[in-house]
Amino acid sequence: MSATPASPRSAILLTLAAILCFTLMDASVKAAASTTGALTAVWARYTGQMLIVVILVAPRIATVVRTAYPGLQIARSILLMLATFFFFQALSRIGLAEATAVSAINPILITLGGAVFLREALGPRRIVAVVVALIGAVIIIRPGTDVFQPAALLPLCAATCFAGFTLITRKVGPQEDVWTSLFYTGVVGAVVLSAFVPFVLPPLDARSVGLLALVALFGTVGQLMLIRALSMAEAGLLAPFNYAGLVYAMVLGFALFAEVPDAATLFGALVIAGAGIYVWHRETRARSRTKPPDVE
Repeated sequence: MSATPASPRSAILLTLAAILCFTLMDASVKAAASTTGALTAVWARYTGQMLIVVILVAPRIATVVRTAYPGLQIARSILLMLATFFFFQALSRIGLAEATAVSAINPILITLGGAVFLREALGPRRIVAVVVALIGAVIIIRPGTDVFQPAALLPLCAATCFAGFTLITRKVGPQEDVWTSLFYTGVVGAVVLSAFVPFVLPPLDARSVGLLALVALFGTVGQLMLIRALSMAEAGLLAPFNYAGLVYAMVLGFALFAEVPDAATLFGALVIAGAGIYVWHRETRARSRTKPPDVE
């Protein structure tokens, strides 16, 4: 039976909307980090998500907490929590566009991981794209030069963790309720981080509380849309659309923080995005030529 034409389009639109929410979350973190610290922001992100999900699914909470993959749900939740922590730490040290540009390597990691762990299609162009994208990341990070910052490695750690989270989400997505995946992500993050936050929680003013609330809201809505998108289409198909985050980050970084990425950052980001988009385009065309006429 043919897939409905609306499914991939809907998944792509959901992915673009999710990435926008995540970029707005990152901007909120960057605005709050100087007074709240990164760990407090991560805690607010997952505790807020847990509370929002529990309120929304309260009538059927007993059904939502049941999962056929408890180990995978915990693993994906820990990976996302680590990805968020690494990225939030980066935002307190480097620019929004720079951090996003380095982490933009994650779609390439998702594509490679999809082939290795999920047996999704992998051609020679994708292998070349991995190498080219790594070169792009090196151009941005610039190890061994005077402008190198160790903090620029944090988004790379975040991208690796996020790729693992995405692949596990893709594996459990079609079988699990979206709300189940969202619930476990929030609970695991909230429980683990609540053990540490009392030791680092600073006094919070109204502005900080408002920004932390935005972090929780944008993060929860973005993850809900991403989980739904990954249950509708292959991780490799959706991966290139993560590059929209580069545009979002540059616009918000300039508008909110007067940040202008330097030439090396822009060039490295273009190398990473170009590698991913080119290989996706070529592989998609190759697959379409081998499909039967009645398959979308």
